[in-house]
Amino acid sequence: MAHMAQNQASRKKGKKVTIENFYGGSTQGKEENEEEIQKNSEHASQNGNYQQALEDLKLELIQKMETFWKEKWEKEISCLTDKTAQLEKELEASNRRADKAEKQNQSLMTRIKHLEESEMIKQQESIKQTQTINELEENIKYLTEKVTDLENRGRRENLRIIGLPEKPEVNNKLDFILEEIIKENCPHVLEQGGKIEIERIHRTPSILNPQKTTPRNVIAKFKSFQVKEKILQEAKKKSFRYRGDPIRITHDLAANTLRDRKAWNTIFRKATELGLQPRINYPAKLTIYFQGKVWAFNKIEDFQAFAKKRPELCGKFDIQTQKARET
Repeated sequence: MAHMAQNQASRKKGKKVTIENFYGGSTQGKEENEEEIQKNSEHASQNGNYQQALEDLKLELIQKMETFWKEKWEKEISCLTDKTAQLEKELEASNRRADKAEKQNQSLMTRIKHLEESEMIKQQESIKQTQTINELEENIKYLTEKVTDLENRGRRENLRIIGLPEKPEVNNKLDFILEEIIKENCPHVLEQGGKIEIERIHRTPSILNPQKTTPRNVIAKFKSFQVKEKILQEAKKKSFRYRGDPIRITHDLAANTLRDRKAWNTIFRKATELGLQPRINYPAKLTIYFQGKVWAFNKIEDFQAFAKKRPELCGKFDIQTQKARET
């Protein structure tokens, strides 16, 4: 309001109103402004054209405002242009990083796919190998059992004599010693003429256990299977002796069969104590007489499971297979 009052006073005095003195102006160059105002006032007073002075003031104001906003707009445009360029550079760099990440991701996906395919192939191969191994194990088991059975059949005419003293006078006359044993324990088995036909008789080798101090077993092969069976049946009925010393006569079986039979020893002795009338049948099967029936078992585990279900036997045969095999 004060500025407007000054401007009106200036107009009354005949001075020209400019943008500088309209907005208060600057005090610098005061003399020059006064001279210019004086000249303008004289010109305005001469012409008496106050309206023209106002229009000039508006025009000058508009021009200055246009110049001000143009410069400000140009600065803003320049700033925005710089920011846009910077953003474009950052966007371009981000796109490059994204492209690189995409390529790495595709590479990783390809490697993962290859690894998965490779792992799947390995699993399939492992399954095939497992199946092959199982088949081979089954074949080995079958062949082992077959070989053991053939070996046992090849020994069907043999008898094994256990506990015969190992002395030079005995070892040199094993065939005569065997006849003497038969005459002493089962003379009715002897053939006509008081003799038996033996194909061969010998001591077992001591290669497996050279530290063993007990007498080696004697293996006798008979020419007649029936004679061998008669002697074996008599040996099952009673204990055989040689010159008063106890000896045992059993089947001559393969090593695997003997091992499987030996695994039953602990259970066999316990079953004998309990009056179960145990028997070891060919090749290594245990039979017992229990509750008026004959029960047969091929494996120690089967017998132990059977005993656990019977109150009369439960707890009396808790013997681990390993201990039984080591007995």
